[in-house]
Amino acid sequence: MRLNAETQLSRVLQQRSVRSLPAKPSWPQLFWKTELLAEHLASVRHRQGLLIGRMRSLGFNLRAEAVLETLTEDVVKSSEIEGEVLDKDQVRSSIARRLGMDIGALTPADRHVEGIVEMMLDATQNYAQPLTDERLFARHAALFPTGRGGMTKIIVGDWRNGSSCPMQVVSGPFGREKVYYEAPAAQRLDVEMQSFLNWFNSGLTTDLVIKAALSHLGFVTIHPFGDGNGRIARAIADMALARSEDSAQRFYGMSAQMRLERRDYAMLEATQKGGLEFTAWLDWFLACLDRAFGGAEAILTNVMRKARFWEALAERKLNERQANVINRLLEGLRA
Repeated sequence: MRLNAETQLSRVLQQRSVRSLPAKPSWPQLFWKTELLAEHLASVRHRQGLLIGRMRSLGFNLRAEAVLETLTEDVVKSSEIEGEVLDKDQVRSSIARRLGMDIGALTPADRHVEGIVEMMLDATQNYAQPLTDERLFARHAALFPTGRGGMTKIIVGDWRNGSSCPMQVVSGPFGREKVYYEAPAAQRLDVEMQSFLNWFNSGLTTDLVIKAALSHLGFVTIHPFGDGNGRIARAIADMALARSEDSAQRFYGMSAQMRLERRDYAMLEATQKGGLEFTAWLDWFLACLDRAFGGAEAILTNVMRKARFWEALAERKLNERQANVINRLLEGLRA
């Protein structure tokens, strides 16, 4: 059975959790079974191409509306995965303003929402630019404008330091916490992140959809920040997916799909505690991406339905308040 390997990312992942990973002579090689993924990857790539082609055939206004809906949902759902509920109208307004879209009256967005939107758009709109530590620091600072993650003061715009060591992912009540994962020590972060960035920016021949899955896994495994690692990891994966399409226009949302499959997102934990082979993670990521395309179809259906409705009302004169009420009804009475 043929195996595929990428030693640069392997080095990044080679010491994920000292307690969960046994020493092995072949370490730090990172493998996945290419033949088990080939058919699935080809199917996902085919559906991806069909979706992008269909979306690009739309008129400019409909395409822009689909992008706005997709990005809004993705930003909101990425934060929900971390237990944070954002105001959807604020997110939508912030995205529309940054993309230069006219959607009528804009809901003022607080600086926290603005920062999250800025972080996501940096990943998707500037996908072709190299990913650097400074860009990651800027994204992290945008996520935490007050310098706190909840009630806890954190290091913002830089890697975590030894004061937060060991960096553990835990859950459960105080005194009975369960440790899911322990990240590499802070003193290793400069080396580990440089290896990760070199790999991400390299021209390796790995399919870019596979690279998106591995970049998500690699970044969240290194866990370089005191908070916000999950959201930034998902943004990096979105950046790789944008590169796979050579397009800044997003018509499907991986974060939104991962939110729907949050229980299955435990595959990430299982992979971090597993051995050297990552076929199961890659297969799960491809399946999640495939289902995200289905979500894009739903967004397109909704956009087309709204367009037909407004075409039917073209002869009617409506004031701004009436138009806003109708839009809310068409969008399912968005809260």
